[in-house]
Amino acid sequence: MKIRQIRNATIVLEYGGMTYLIDPYLGAKGAYPPVTNTANPVNNPTVDLPVSVEDIIQSDAVIVTHLHPDHFDAAAVKALPKDANMIAQSDEDAETIRKQGFRNVQALDRMNQMGDVRLSRTRGRHGTGEIGRLMGNVSGVVFRHPDEKTLYIAGDTIWCTEVEEAIRTYRPEVIIVNGGGAQFLQGDPITMGKEDIARTYSAAPQSTIIVSHMEAVNHCFLSRRELKQFIEEKGASAHIIVPVDGETMIC
Repeated sequence: MKIRQIRNATIVLEYGGMTYLIDPYLGAKGAYPPVTNTANPVNNPTVDLPVSVEDIIQSDAVIVTHLHPDHFDAAAVKALPKDANMIAQSDEDAETIRKQGFRNVQALDRMNQMGDVRLSRTRGRHGTGEIGRLMGNVSGVVFRHPDEKTLYIAGDTIWCTEVEEAIRTYRPEVIIVNGGGAQFLQGDPITMGKEDIARTYSAAPQSTIIVSHMEAVNHCFLSRRELKQFIEEKGASAHIIVPVDGETMIC
């Protein structure tokens, strides 16, 4: 497989002869107001795209793990062809995407195969307590193919029993987690921080772990530099990759 980190959780994945665009967040730097109730009131995205939108949207399918605007934004709605193969986490999300003009939308629960690639929906928790409830449902995706390593994209989730169960069930050899330690002024983080990433590594010590969702949205406070230092201190640098935007990894 070939994984290209674009920006935030946006990834271009080449897997099993197919190209997937994951969670397209395509707006120009500073196009949107800050996430409210946070300690860093700057506009989003906080960085530019590393490549052109035209290069990013060339894909066989687009997977939207959930509908928060840093995973599927107005620029993506405008740029993507309305006949694109769109895959949403649920029937409810699929209907919302159809209302935005897309004609070929399926729910991941109902669509488990593309060519020879098997797709499976996983669950997660986008935070704890009341904030976690307000964040709503989120999903991850497992990709399987006879000639590829099993890939688990965890999506916007903290470390939780659902992630642990996905690792135990599918035994992925490559795992992509959303880091950044996104947080509001109240409550716990809503995406993985350092300790959550360490727990993921402990649960899958033979896997390659790639950390996405870094340094692109105003409420993500964990930097790549801090995370890399933490990983080095844990002796896990050979297993945990923290790519820069635009970087491509072959696994």
